[in-house]
Amino acid sequence: MKLSTLSLAITLLGSTLFGSAAMAASKEPIQPIAAAKVTNPALVELGKKLYFDPRLSKSGFISCNSCHNLSMGGTDNIKTSIGHNWQEGPINAPTVLNSSLNVAQFWDGRAADLKAQAGGPIANPGEMAFTHTLAINVLQSIPGYVAEFKKAFGSEVVDIDKVTKAIAAFEETLVTPNSRFDKWLKGDKKALSKAELEGYKLFKDSGCVACHNGPAVGGNSFQKMGVVEPYKASSPAEGRVAVTGKDADRFNFKVPTLRNVEMTYPYFHDGAANTLKEAVDVMGRLQLGKKFTDEENAKIVAFLKTLTGDQPNFKMPILPPSADATPRPTPFEKK
Repeated sequence: MKLSTLSLAITLLGSTLFGSAAMAASKEPIQPIAAAKVTNPALVELGKKLYFDPRLSKSGFISCNSCHNLSMGGTDNIKTSIGHNWQEGPINAPTVLNSSLNVAQFWDGRAADLKAQAGGPIANPGEMAFTHTLAINVLQSIPGYVAEFKKAFGSEVVDIDKVTKAIAAFEETLVTPNSRFDKWLKGDKKALSKAELEGYKLFKDSGCVACHNGPAVGGNSFQKMGVVEPYKASSPAEGRVAVTGKDADRFNFKVPTLRNVEMTYPYFHDGAANTLKEAVDVMGRLQLGKKFTDEENAKIVAFLKTLTGDQPNFKMPILPPSADATPRPTPFEKK
């Protein structure tokens, strides 16, 4: 066989094998996550700085990263987040990782996208406790930020629309591809152990994939919490009904992504489940009417841990210093 013919045969074989793996993956209810594509680096860099800047809060102490810590799976690993003046929030902080894949933002879906979500915590009296006007006044007083806004937007004008657009652009880069499960989906059959594969089969056969599917393994629908049995929540939040006003949406919450789920404890909108074992048990009983054995539970947990992908990896931003005219923060009130 001539070298050119051999090379063509190898290329065709490779294409066939790749095509077969891609076809096999397409038949699964879960798809691999694609790496982020950055089209405006200046906008993303500005958004990163704003994400980490506590000066967008009244106290000068709380940033987006406070509740969505990128060193901790994009959440804070506590039942409900702590906001301004040490207020305890009413609901568990969902992970920001892969949040761009969500059908909407917040547990009740009240924000249509990341841009709409980004402005909420700044003005929430229980979270960052600022106002959009005051936050803009702070940013406009910092020459370094004015220059960054001009670089990203072509104008020195700073407004809340640009702030939220920049934060959203940064958050859109926070995807976590290359999990071991993704590698298995793409054809690496050695990526998962026997127990993990059995856990995935249980996950599918038990009906978990009815809600936890797609690239994010969730995040793409609203479902009732407590289908077979009522769920006794420790949070006053009632879910989607707060947005639609329809009683049928009471206790309907956005299905959380299961990507990186071993890192995003505690679980559920009220943070009531501390471990994956507990979460699997509760979801099995309340949503599926199924009591998993300890062995089945362990296998499903083993599978869920294969969903941990590459975590965000970037150089921490150096924030531009405040100027003499920059409004200073208001300290927490002493109780």
